[in-house]
Amino acid sequence: MSTRDYRIVLEATSISASRTLLHTYSCKFGTAGRMAMNAYLATLGRDKVGFTTTLDPSTEKIEYIGGVRGLIERNTMRYYLAIDAYLNALSIPPDKRLDQRVANWFDATEQYSRQLHEVDRDAYMNMKHSEYQRQQSRQ
Repeated sequence: MSTRDYRIVLEATSISASRTLLHTYSCKFGTAGRMAMNAYLATLGRDKVGFTTTLDPSTEKIEYIGGVRGLIERNTMRYYLAIDAYLNALSIPPDKRLDQRVANWFDATEQYSRQLHEVDRDAYMNMKHSEYQRQQSRQ
């Protein structure tokens, strides 16, 4: 979709004994990418939200951020959870890691279901196993 110049820099800063801030992600969009993003945000992505909350001045209610910023926050969290799932599965035998990583990632995303839920667990597991098989057949 004509995205380019991806920059994923992982900067981790301890906030407390049990919390870490992970920062930063950026990319640029070409015309086709921008059009696709706008179409997504106007249709399928219309009700998707990120993690940052804001006060809606017209209703005085706290709401989650949407739009491009919400999309970037969701993608950043997905990357973080993927790294965490990968690292947490390193201690188990290699032949069991794929299942553990996929299950760990799905379970982690469900902790943030308002922002990250897309499909049910069985559909996700089947999709990931099919994707893995396709990747292996290309090698």
